[in-house]
Amino acid sequence: MSPAETQQQPPVPDDPTENLPLLELRDGLSEVIETDAALAEVVEAFRAGTGPVAVDAERASGYRYSHRAYLVQLRREGSGSALVDPIPFGDLSALGDAIVDAEWIIHAANQDLACLAEVGMVPRKVFDTELAGRLLGYPKVGLASLVSEVLGYKMRKEHSAADWSTRPLPGPWLVYAALDVEMLIELRNEIEAELRREGKWEWAEQEFAAILAAPPREPKPDPWRRTSGMHRVRNRRSLAVVRALWEARDQIAAAADISPGRILPDAAIVEAAAAMPADRETLQRLTAFKGRGAHRHMRTWWEAIDHARRLPESELPKQGPRYDGPPPARAWADRDPDAAARLSAARSAVSEIAEAHRLPTENLLSPDTIRRLAWTPPADADLAAVTTFLREHNAREWQIALTAEVLTEALATEAPAPPESLD
Repeated sequence: MSPAETQQQPPVPDDPTENLPLLELRDGLSEVIETDAALAEVVEAFRAGTGPVAVDAERASGYRYSHRAYLVQLRREGSGSALVDPIPFGDLSALGDAIVDAEWIIHAANQDLACLAEVGMVPRKVFDTELAGRLLGYPKVGLASLVSEVLGYKMRKEHSAADWSTRPLPGPWLVYAALDVEMLIELRNEIEAELRREGKWEWAEQEFAAILAAPPREPKPDPWRRTSGMHRVRNRRSLAVVRALWEARDQIAAAADISPGRILPDAAIVEAAAAMPADRETLQRLTAFKGRGAHRHMRTWWEAIDHARRLPESELPKQGPRYDGPPPARAWADRDPDAAARLSAARSAVSEIAEAHRLPTENLLSPDTIRRLAWTPPADADLAAVTTFLREHNAREWQIALTAEVLTEALATEAPAPPESLD
């Protein structure tokens, strides 16, 4: 290609959305609803609206201990948009009741349903645009990515990690929040049409129903084991220090409603566990404990460490997390070669089906379900038994229809016989 031809080629933008029009509010920015009178008007306006309701919520993850909603955004045909501050009210059940018979369009519903339920807003029917995007095989399923890909608009991203517990909320933040529901209805309609064209609409309906039917998440056992950097902790005594510091930090964070990491970073907990300081002065000299937050509660940190140092051996935590499922897959080849062969065959079969239907493998079938099936298959591993197993592990009917037969075949896989000894 000649230099002249090179100059004629249009530059490729680094951002694929660079040339798209910026999404703007069609009706301008409405006032934040924070009085009883204003809320009553919004309730009636949304009760009188028609069609589905776009719903979103903003939390203060990374800033607050709680996962409560600090702003609720809604939009409906005939009702317009509304930004509701739930903090002055505590309960928004009147608003939830006004739209309970409508379909709620929520992007990544699993992230918002719990905080909406806390304020009395519980849907009977949902359409999750993020989950639908996964079923359609979109490589990026964030709201901004789908809006640009499906609707051809660029969305603002600059306030996604803002502290939404701030009061008053700045104007640019409110614009950002309102835009999250501005075209959610249009996005939902386009995605439904695409789901129907690809024969995946019934899949989506089953997935949306499963979201609403899912029980509340149970607290994970030993949550302190999820401390970042735990791989550096080598012995049970150090694990006890991690546990003691984590629990002390959690109590402080819960009482102050502050994100635990802002009180004491995980790095500080792990550093203390690795160093095992002999006294408070040594603890204070650790690099991670020189910050203002760590220093403020230094007495608490030392008391937690000292308590862990004095625990009898019988009370020290065991190595490795508590888990009721099969062991890590990397250990299967040694512990149960046939199970490892079954797992390999099952994963390969499910992956092929997922690829053929343009699905992420984890959306076709839970990796945990595949591991459990391969590790402890039914006694009579026929198609009926595998189907029952999948239902008991919350697989949807569309997932069972696609995978039960190939999984039954995979369970018949055996590890190759070891080579005969030459002796």
